[in-house]
Amino acid sequence: MTAVDDELWSAVGDPIRRRMLDLLLTGGGGTATTLSDHLPVTRQAVAKHLGVLDRAGLVHGTALGRERRYEVDRAQLARAVAQLTAVGAAWDARLHRIKRIAEAIQQAREE
Repeated sequence: MTAVDDELWSAVGDPIRRRMLDLLLTGGGGTATTLSDHLPVTRQAVAKHLGVLDRAGLVHGTALGRERRYEVDRAQLARAVAQLTAVGAAWDARLHRIKRIAEAIQQAREE
């Protein structure tokens, strides 16, 4: 199973940050100012969220005049998707085992 990166999942756990990733992916990148035009938070809040995403390696910023232009790190995003897939598969297997146990208990009661 793929190891889960808690910092990565903490970063994508916030709905505003997930929306920011969507905006950056569809727009090919953006600045705190351009992102704040599409979000229900201030430019300063967007900048703080970008800092969290940057520390998790999900985005990278480059200087653009007085601002920074951010783009999604597709390799890190792919890593996040792989982790989610692995965690989902593990939980599916656990739930399947629980279902089999519950069915066996039910069948034993009926006999």
